[in-house]
Amino acid sequence: MITSGLEDYIELIYNNISKGKDIKAIDIANKFNISRASVSEALIRLADKNLIIYEGRKGIKITDEGIVEAKKIIKKHNILTVFFNEILGANFDFANKNACKIEHVIDSELIDKINEFTVFCKENLIDKKFLKDNDD
Repeated sequence: MITSGLEDYIELIYNNISKGKDIKAIDIANKFNISRASVSEALIRLADKNLIIYEGRKGIKITDEGIVEAKKIIKKHNILTVFFNEILGANFDFANKNACKIEHVIDSELIDKINEFTVFCKENLIDKKFLKDNDD
């Protein structure tokens, strides 16, 4: 288990690397508006957990374990964003911002239930819309 701050880092690292972009500690510090020293400490913790390879000024590489962890975090984020936006009707930016906060504390069993409910609602809303359009 990693802290919410470390989850934010691994998510950012994965997103950049998956787009073919290099990322360094200074990039993370600038993104989150924190000191490079704090970022370096966090990156060392991620490296100790075998989620990244941190090579100081050479940059950061993500390990296979880091990719798995990042994908779990991103999946939670996406499920929550879709639920808040498409099911509850919250505006996308608001949904996305709150998903980012909640993704760190929500249990995986609960996220699975939210995902199931979202799929159920979307399937049934499509069916109801189709029926309404054809009733006229």
